[in-house]
Amino acid sequence: MTHDVTWPDAPEPLPVPVVDNHCHLDHRIRGGQRIEPADALAQAAAVGVNRVVQVGTDIESSRWAVEAAKQFPNVVAAVALHPNDAPRLGDGYAAAFAEIAELAADPHVRAVGETGLDHFRTGPGGREAQEQSFRDHIRLAKDLDRTLVIHDRDAHADVLRVLDEEGMPARMVMHCFSGDGAFARACIERGAYLSFAGTVTFKNAENVREGLRVAPRGRILVETDAPFLTPEPFRGRPNASFLIPLTVRFMAGIVGVSLEGLCQDIAENTEHAFGGSWPGWV
Repeated sequence: MTHDVTWPDAPEPLPVPVVDNHCHLDHRIRGGQRIEPADALAQAAAVGVNRVVQVGTDIESSRWAVEAAKQFPNVVAAVALHPNDAPRLGDGYAAAFAEIAELAADPHVRAVGETGLDHFRTGPGGREAQEQSFRDHIRLAKDLDRTLVIHDRDAHADVLRVLDEEGMPARMVMHCFSGDGAFARACIERGAYLSFAGTVTFKNAENVREGLRVAPRGRILVETDAPFLTPEPFRGRPNASFLIPLTVRFMAGIVGVSLEGLCQDIAENTEHAFGGSWPGWV
């Protein structure tokens, strides 16, 4: 099967700017293509996506996230060891986490993540190490007053169990929310924000749309997880922050609110979710 790796055309701009609260500007797509970060940010701003959270998943990408946040005033960083990487580090985990903790103290870092649990790619043999890593990241977020960005794949009950055992940080974001209405309510009861990616537009994602329908408007965020999870009608093609308007327009239809109103909600919610006003952001 041949994949279309061309970039979709830019959608119509949003009436009120919003934040892409989870992207990976450093990742390359199939075929090695990538929009250079400065160009990606300019293209996003042109359609009403004027700020992004650049998310690290290992030491290298977390360092990159911090440097990008220093270089670009409309970027802040999140740093972490990805849940699927933690079990692979073995004896090197402690040193790697120590560097993440050092990076997380930088004022350009607003979040610890993405961390969490992934029972899809990590089998039973690696789950104890993965859970310990999740606990370490929760404690770090609490110690530094950083937002906790949670990766949850096929692990809803265990994510909630660990959060309950460790205690909730002041702010949490459920990255690429993948649950249903009941799980959405459970996350919201614990104070979490729900972040919706292009998956909410997929035909087989009615459970995610159910989660969106029950979410209070004050708890809804939007993200790309770019270059992954491109929204319909471009599923399978490369993703970037400039495609967020496709997801937000779809979400407004599901929630039954005006596009302008949902954009305003998302903009305000994202600032609250990541620790209040963000000096230097345009």
